[in-house]
Amino acid sequence: MTTPVTIVGASLGGLTLARVLHLHGIPATVYEAEPSAATRTQGGQLDIHEHDGQAALEAAGLTAEFRAIIHEGGEALRVLDQHGKVLLDEPDDGNGGRPEVLRGDLRRVLLDSLPGETVRWGKKLTGVAALGDGGHELTFADGSGVSTELLVGADGAWSRVRALLSDARPEYVGTTFVETYLYDADERHSAAAKAVGAGSMFASAPGKGIAAHREAGNVLHTYVQLNRPAEWIAGLDFADSEAATARVAAEFGGWAPELTALITDGETAPVPRMIHVLPKAHSWDRVPGVTLLGDAAHLMPPSGDGANLAMLDAAELGQAISAHPGDIEAALTSYEETLFPRSESAAAKAHLILELCVGDRAPYGMVDLFTGTAAEGAL
Repeated sequence: MTTPVTIVGASLGGLTLARVLHLHGIPATVYEAEPSAATRTQGGQLDIHEHDGQAALEAAGLTAEFRAIIHEGGEALRVLDQHGKVLLDEPDDGNGGRPEVLRGDLRRVLLDSLPGETVRWGKKLTGVAALGDGGHELTFADGSGVSTELLVGADGAWSRVRALLSDARPEYVGTTFVETYLYDADERHSAAAKAVGAGSMFASAPGKGIAAHREAGNVLHTYVQLNRPAEWIAGLDFADSEAATARVAAEFGGWAPELTALITDGETAPVPRMIHVLPKAHSWDRVPGVTLLGDAAHLMPPSGDGANLAMLDAAELGQAISAHPGDIEAALTSYEETLFPRSESAAAKAHLILELCVGDRAPYGMVDLFTGTAAEGAL
């Protein structure tokens, strides 16, 4: 079977591309390793920016659907020191331009906007071979295969498609986030809930931090941030949730109890998220018939930009394909000429934000970030 556009990965970026192509009458098929849309939760809350994520959703014709899933009040933010002292407290006045939505809700909106057979579930990519003239043949773990005239890797940090274009491999940046959740927060975890406030809370010191988002349904979603070598993380037995939680919490001795409760009172098993990155200036020479978007193209530290950039990549790629009918290479050249400098700039910003979060000036670097005084001109 041959399809004009094959997208690997039902990520937000992959689905946005499929949707934009659908609006332009261009058929596309998305191949996703997960067996169904309900296989796992899709992560936490995202702030969707006006200039990239929202612009992409407008190109996808989904602005109204996006507005319907916004978590009102979610743009509020506060910065605390390790003793719980409030250093910055900004309410959500509705004018911040970065409304919050749950990743799973946004993915559902995108899936619902596509024809029923667009996404093929349970298709784990195991190999790709060039056929010449820009064509590629894909093989999947279930033994099936497909050939395509245009292959787009939207398959995330550990992209298999990337190897067709680049030798770059993600490298550990030296920071790990440990994720957990608290439920019925106001009733059962009132001190922690008060510390977090109505939106996002960041508490940090050099080398460590606790960030939490208040999500819809009275949920606190916590990311514990630790600058530690890979060997230290590997030495924690996360299969033993109680022991791992205690070991992580021990790194925050002397911190305010309403902050450490976000670790010790977690109601889900702690999950380590080791932060890996591609080179800041990651790019590739034009290879006929294949390109990348999102983390597959520009994996960087979490900074609030990842999902937004992936969707913008997708919207611009879809528009470029539509603008160059019958000339895939012209479309991909146009797309990548914009992609590469934008990605490099965003990656530099993301590394700076990580340094402000848990670097030597924490927590005051975060105050500088949110008040616009951090490394002026670099953000």
